[in-house]
Amino acid sequence: MAISFLKSIIAKLRNNPANEDPGRGQCNAVKNFSADQEQEAAFDAVDRGCCSVPVSQIVGSVGRYQDFDNQFRIKTHLPPERLRNIKAALKVGKVIPPIKLYQIKDEYYVLDGNHRVAAAKELGHDEIRADILEFMPSKNTFENILYCEQSQFKETTGLKAPIKLTEVGQYVHLQEQIDQHRQYLDQADGESTSYQEAAQDWYQTIYQPLTKIIAKGGLLARFPQRTLADLYTYISYHQWEIDRERQYGIGIDELITRDMEAFREKMETVPEKEYPEMLRGITAFVLMKVKAKNEHRIMEKMFAHKEVREIHSVHGDVDMIVKIVLTRDLLSSDAEIIAQFVHENIRTISGVMSTQTLIPGRSKVKVGA
Repeated sequence: MAISFLKSIIAKLRNNPANEDPGRGQCNAVKNFSADQEQEAAFDAVDRGCCSVPVSQIVGSVGRYQDFDNQFRIKTHLPPERLRNIKAALKVGKVIPPIKLYQIKDEYYVLDGNHRVAAAKELGHDEIRADILEFMPSKNTFENILYCEQSQFKETTGLKAPIKLTEVGQYVHLQEQIDQHRQYLDQADGESTSYQEAAQDWYQTIYQPLTKIIAKGGLLARFPQRTLADLYTYISYHQWEIDRERQYGIGIDELITRDMEAFREKMETVPEKEYPEMLRGITAFVLMKVKAKNEHRIMEKMFAHKEVREIHSVHGDVDMIVKIVLTRDLLSSDAEIIAQFVHENIRTISGVMSTQTLIPGRSKVKVGA
């Protein structure tokens, strides 16, 4: 009798959520939609329809946030049979109905389908089909203003792929491009093109080729706080909308024509693997005056830089001639890149008295000479 009584107490303790492992208890639950809705003042909703959602962005639940930990693992006080059945169905490729999600910015909360989400996360699925109702944040913050602009752009264009900008007021430039492209398609086809049809064509034939060129050139590494969409908007705006001289390298005209539709036509004939590089080499010669008896030390220090290709000690008005070969993206000027290298790697060397930089105009080199 005493043993049965003791077993019943132990069973109750095990099934009590308050007595779970602290790592999987209430303090480690998924996010609560109501709390986040209140925090973001997100009460106006827009039906986004049915689409695939990244499982990693499903972070909370509308009504059952206490039943799952923050990895969406079911807590031990709940019966596991339902989760086990859903996992078995997914493993054999059975199609399950779309779940229902609430969305606030880039995060999703489960209204219906918590066990399906738990199973998808446990099995390592990347995406899941869902009917989405998005709640728009209304607090007047920079982040919310930018997000609402992005959401409005997505709704207007119908584009599914995310185009994320980091500055307020920039989506208007992309919308103007799409409208200009729509007018071009109308004239070319002699038929009326909807704005969303033009947006899809613009994305595939203009936006994607240019962003792939930007990515291939490694420009994001030079602008770590920006996105590909930021660089696309900056480059295309200065190429296609502003008719004035630019401060960055004029060599960009060799890759990206000054007319948007001409760029589209050009890229239609170029396979993606042959997209051009947005990087160019710069050759410059630095004439140096150095303090006496410092030549050897300075030569050795400079020669360690991979950009320094040749160093010559000479007699005359200067003491050394250095040939450097640098790489620049097509948003920067030759003078900017050269000046930065000379200042940081040559002029700071102890014993260097003065430098003069020469940039070749036309060059002829005998191969093998």
